[in-house]
Amino acid sequence: MTATDTAGRAATPDLGHIRESYLAQVGRRRLYSGLALLLFVVLMVSGFNIADDRNAGGFWEGLHQIGDYPSEVLAEAWDKRRDLPSLIAKFFPALVETINIAAVSTIIGAVGGLILSLLGTRGLAKWPRLIPLFRRFSDTLRAIPEIVIALVLIFILGGGPVPAMIAIALHTAGALAKMFSEVAENADLKPVEGLASTGATWTQRMLLGVLPQVAPNYVSYTLLRFEINIRASAILGFVGAGGLGYELRNAMAWGPGRFDEAAAIFVLLFGTIVFFDQISSRYRNRLTEGQAQ
Repeated sequence: MTATDTAGRAATPDLGHIRESYLAQVGRRRLYSGLALLLFVVLMVSGFNIADDRNAGGFWEGLHQIGDYPSEVLAEAWDKRRDLPSLIAKFFPALVETINIAAVSTIIGAVGGLILSLLGTRGLAKWPRLIPLFRRFSDTLRAIPEIVIALVLIFILGGGPVPAMIAIALHTAGALAKMFSEVAENADLKPVEGLASTGATWTQRMLLGVLPQVAPNYVSYTLLRFEINIRASAILGFVGAGGLGYELRNAMAWGPGRFDEAAAIFVLLFGTIVFFDQISSRYRNRLTEGQAQ
């Protein structure tokens, strides 16, 4: 028997063993995936049943009434459709207030996120030992919903746009810090090392060596966050934080007789979100891909 035949026979059991091990591993993964999916379904069904039992009217009992409220709003708005332009003009200042809340909170949050991202990125941080501290702080800001922060601030400061602006800015800083940090980790460190060799300070290294590389993505993420903050500022109006959401809450709470105002506010809010979505998407595509779509 030649050495070649011996090697071939020895290799055959090895390939069979590898194939069996692979199939066994695939089978285990499928089993675990199936069990995880089953557990997820059980939790979803049990959670839904608990929520349905605690619901005042019951989900299934009230399901047939799901279209009653929208139909009443649309019917009254159609009957008073001649008043729609005047109502849009009436609530336009509230819309401007909502946009201002979103814009200011986005700017403040972007600056905070920029600082937190640079302080929490490996290879760029000024104090490397404090990287976990800055990252956990960013996680905390991102984990707390804006509405929770706004409710606390409204209790302290009273109602108005300021609590909403602070709440959205804090959440934006945490969210953008995470995204900015992921972009900064992929930055080329050669310019930073070159600036460090000339005696540049940490701030100069970040401004001249890092920001020119990551600026397009940073601006793109900031524009995306601005879109989100417009929706958030409208939602926070429901808890007394001012803006268009506050007017919408009042119109909806008043009920029949002011449904035309609710419809006008919906039109304003929908048009504003679509407008800024399109503008933001256009400039984000230019920044990240070099083209407008």
